Amino acid sequence: MSKGKVIVGLSGGVDSAVAAALLRDEGYTVEGLFMRNWAEDDAYCTAAEDQDSAREVADVLGIQLHFADFSSAYRERVFADFLAEYRAGRTPSPDLLCNREIKFGVFAEHARTLGADWIATGHYARIEHGPQRSLLRCAADSNKDQTYFLAATPGKALRNVLFPLGDHTKPEVRRIATRLGLPNHQRKDSTGVCFIGERPIREFLQNWIAVHPGPICTDDGQKVGQHDGIAYYTLGQRTGLGIGGVKGAAESPWYVAERQLDSNTLIVTQDKADRRLNSRFLRLGTCFWINEPPRNHFSYRMRIRHRQPLLKTTVIETAPMTLRAEEQLWAAAPGQYAVLYDDDVCLGCGVIEEALFD
Repeated sequence: MSKGKVIVGLSGGVDSAVAAALLRDEGYTVEGLFMRNWAEDDAYCTAAEDQDSAREVADVLGIQLHFADFSSAYRERVFADFLAEYRAGRTPSPDLLCNREIKFGVFAEHARTLGADWIATGHYARIEHGPQRSLLRCAADSNKDQTYFLAATPGKALRNVLFPLGDHTKPEVRRIATRLGLPNHQRKDSTGVCFIGERPIREFLQNWIAVHPGPICTDDGQKVGQHDGIAYYTLGQRTGLGIGGVKGAAESPWYVAERQLDSNTLIVTQDKADRRLNSRFLRLGTCFWINEPPRNHFSYRMRIRHRQPLLKTTVIETAPMTLRAEEQLWAAAPGQYAVLYDDDVCLGCGVIEEALFD
């Protein structure tokens, strides 16, 4: 007897393919759904190739594959925010909004019209469904754990979600794919989001954001280079600055310490311990909590980047949400997300508004 109908987001990659296979073998009635989130095709967006791969996987698994175009919703709910953040001189993380608004938003709504009892993806995360709520837990493979990218998804959207890969490591997933004869068992993992792909972010942004070159200066006003547009740089960046042979400067890396939008000036430093790059306090803006919000004066764990080790942190104020980390946070940039955990349970996240100092 079937455990219910599950619609799996088949992306063309090996992870979602194995997720579908595992659910099929567990007794679910499995169908796939390939979603198109970006309308334009170019050398960097692999949507056409991904779709062909998803179709081949569905054929091997013997499951029906549906297709849906969510590109309009993606532009309105994800891409518009992405551009607005860059124009405001911030560093956005569109993958979190993509999961919240698209994969567990419009995708889930569409899956229900196909008769789905459950939806599933190839994310490396674990979900624990209780009578009152669902808990999002870190994956068994800490190197692949993707709860950071799922942290903005509300608990009610996770109530009918399955993550079949949560207890598997990536090597195990590859072995399963090989054993099942899946055609994409050796396919390279995708990086980035589709509308950027693997192209340089600078190349992409220049098509959407008007930028102007300006000076790169030290704190004492010495010009040491020229930037191509402030939007192309982020706090703590050390590559792509084009600074070299500065008279009187040490032979050590330069880091972006500040972006002065009013004067269109990029401020750099060679001091990795610069206080602007090392903070212990964060003030958050918009927050997304999966279930209940964290409690004031309680200790949790936090990361501000995917795969970053979890750091002990304490909530010192809830309005606005303000956090104190036990260790220094390197280059916490406004626009990024701070994700909080209670042990291995992901509580949710907040957009970093400001890094504060002692």
